[in-house]
Amino acid sequence: MDLKSTMSAELVADITSVSKATLRKWEKAGKLTPIQNRATGRVEYQLEQLLQFEAFRGLQSSNWNEEERVVPSRKYTSIELFAGAGGLALGLEKAGFETLALNEFDKDACGTLRANRSGWNVIEGDIRNVDFKAYSGIDFLSGGFPCQAFSYAGNQLGFEDTRGTMFFEFARAIRETSPRVFMAENVRGLSVHDGGRTMATIKRVISDLGYTLIEPTVLKAIVYKVPQKRERLFLIGVRNDLAKSFQFSWPSPCPQVFVLRDALKAGALFKEDVPKSEGQKYPKRKKEIMAMVPQGGYWRDLPDEIQREYMKASYFLGGGKTGMARRLSWDEPSLTLTCAPAQNQTERCHPEETRPLTVREYARIQTFPDDWVFSGKLGSQYKQIGNAVPVNLAYAVGRRVVALLNSMEVNAGRSATKNHRKIAAARENMRSIFEF
Repeated sequence: MDLKSTMSAELVADITSVSKATLRKWEKAGKLTPIQNRATGRVEYQLEQLLQFEAFRGLQSSNWNEEERVVPSRKYTSIELFAGAGGLALGLEKAGFETLALNEFDKDACGTLRANRSGWNVIEGDIRNVDFKAYSGIDFLSGGFPCQAFSYAGNQLGFEDTRGTMFFEFARAIRETSPRVFMAENVRGLSVHDGGRTMATIKRVISDLGYTLIEPTVLKAIVYKVPQKRERLFLIGVRNDLAKSFQFSWPSPCPQVFVLRDALKAGALFKEDVPKSEGQKYPKRKKEIMAMVPQGGYWRDLPDEIQREYMKASYFLGGGKTGMARRLSWDEPSLTLTCAPAQNQTERCHPEETRPLTVREYARIQTFPDDWVFSGKLGSQYKQIGNAVPVNLAYAVGRRVVALLNSMEVNAGRSATKNHRKIAAARENMRSIFEF
C-alpha cells in the first residue's frame, strides 16, 4: 500500500496531533501550501511537503507489509483479563495466540464471548475471586484493567500501593502465572494521571514482580487500519530472566489511512456495505436540530438561537465542546466511539441520515467482523463495543508480541546450542586427559 499524493487537512491534523488552527499558522509561515480539492472543496496538502513531519516519514518507510507476515514459531498460550466484548482477544487470536481463558465480570459481555467462540474458556465473575495459579507458565497475559484512582499512589509501597484497585488484581495474576510477557492497555491519560504518580507506582510494581517494562507508548488507531481517532496506552513487560534475549519494536503504521466511508461502505476494509441493525433514535426536537448540522459539523454550525436552545447552560461554559451536536464526515475517521452515540456531550450522528450510528456501524468502526454478534439489550451492546479495543489495533500489537516471543525462541535455541557445544568440548577434554 502506498500513501496518497495528497491528504486532507483533517487527516494531517489527526496524524500529526495538532489542531487545524495550527495547520493554518503553518500555512502563513510558509511551512505548508494548501491545495483546494475542486471535487470536495476540502483543503489538502501534498505528500512531499508532509514528509517534513516525522509521523509522515514513518508512514512512508513503514514495515507494515513485512510485519503482516509474522506468524508464531510455535503455539503461544495466553489468558486475558477484563476481556469485555473480545476486541483485544479477537485481534490476538488473529495474530496466532491460543487463548486458554478469559475473565470478565459483565454478564452480557460474557454472553458475547461465548456466542462467538464456543470453545473459549470464559470465566465469568469478579476477578478478585479467580485463582490464576492453574495457568502458571503461560507465554502471555493481557488485559485492559479499569483505571481507577490509586488511593496509595506515592507511598512507595510497591505491590501494596495498588491494593483495592483493579491493577492490583492484574498484578496478582502476573505473579501467579509468571508469563514470559504481559501486555496492559488503557486510556492515554493514565500516563499523566495524578501528576505521573500513578504511572510511577505501576512501574514500581512491575519491577517488584520481576519484569522489565518496555517504555509505555500511546498508539493512534487511525494508523493501524482503524477508521477512528482512538488512542490507547500500551504497556508491555518481559520477565527479567528473558530480558536480555529479546527484540521488540512497536508496530509500524499502515501506509493507508482509512476513513468512515471505508468502515460503512464496501471497499478495502470490508467486502460489503454495513448490514442493517438496531440503533438508538433521537427525540423529535433533537432530530430537527441535528438535521441542521452539516456533514463534519457540530453545534457551532447552528444558528445562534438554536445553539442556545440546544446547549442550554453549556453554551456559556468555556472549551470547544466539539462532541456536542456532532455529525460525522464520510471523508474523516470517526471520532472516538463512546458507550452511547446519542448522548449530548458525545454525539455520533450518521454523516447523511439524521440518526445516531447503529450497533453494526459502531462495530464496523471498531473493526469487528460482521459475524461477531453482541449479547444483551441495545444499550449494553453499544457499551460493549464502545469500550472495546479496536480489533485491527489489537492485531497489529499482537503481531509484534508474537515477533517478540519468536525472538526469545531463537535466542533460547542459540543458548541451548552453545551449552551443547560447551558440554561436548568438556567431554572431549576429559577423554583426552584419560587417554593421556
